[in-house]
Amino acid sequence: MKQLSYDNGDKMDILGLGTWKSQPGEVYEAIREAIRAGYTHIDCAAIYNNEQEIGQAISDAISVGDTTRKKLWITSKLWNNAHKQEAVIPALQKTLSDLKLDYLDLYLMHWPVAFREDVVFPSQGDEMIPLEKLPITETWAGLAKAKAQGLAKHIGVSNFSTKKLQELIDMGIDKPEMNQIELHPLLQQKDMLAWCKEQGVHLTAYSPLGSRDRSAVMKADDEPDMFELEAVKSIAEAHGKSPAQILLAWAVNRGTAVIPKSTNPERLRLNLQAAKIQLTTEEMEQLATLDKHY
Repeated sequence: MKQLSYDNGDKMDILGLGTWKSQPGEVYEAIREAIRAGYTHIDCAAIYNNEQEIGQAISDAISVGDTTRKKLWITSKLWNNAHKQEAVIPALQKTLSDLKLDYLDLYLMHWPVAFREDVVFPSQGDEMIPLEKLPITETWAGLAKAKAQGLAKHIGVSNFSTKKLQELIDMGIDKPEMNQIELHPLLQQKDMLAWCKEQGVHLTAYSPLGSRDRSAVMKADDEPDMFELEAVKSIAEAHGKSPAQILLAWAVNRGTAVIPKSTNPERLRLNLQAAKIQLTTEEMEQLATLDKHY
């Protein structure tokens, strides 16, 4: 398994398991099965509302000897209603309690957006806090304190632009070590990739298969199916692999982490195998032509 290296020498498997939309009653078995299959990198978030079940699965896997805490890389994310500096560590401590862990390997600011502390999803404007009143720099200072206290070994962000990343870098404290964003052949974000490579910030690709199982209200009527793109299908056929595996291999071959979600044991294994697929320069160039900023 290819790994991404951090400045302190820590290494993270480049392909991990996403847990967004993994339902209660399913996610426990998915985590247990994933660990048995060889996953070490598990991506979580408080807002996914499944961290308690994930934590029990991790604890049980360790207790029966399927893995060890040291072998695992666990990521979680700070939700938007805990952006005040003094709220960051309590939110992280709640996540640690739910996950039954003493520390996270990576903690991310989920969005550069702030909500009132009593709001989970805003339905009107006054339930949000303008960034002029609660800037991302204040939240970042809270994450830096959490890292200093050993509650998270690494800190980063999700859904950030280069401009907002630069704001955090300019603070001169802890540089963001990760930006987790939507990435796939129809949304390649080449400028972001180049900028992050120059700055030494890793990227993680979420929704690498197009988040096919999200609710219908979140989909356009004419949404493209990446599994049916001719370039993807032809490359899959050439390698004797599935279109999904080629989409994941594309992310790995670009040097970005990727976190496909599945609760199906067979697909868990097939997704993991995608990390070993080496695409040719010509195949990567062919896939590069698919970018639609979609």
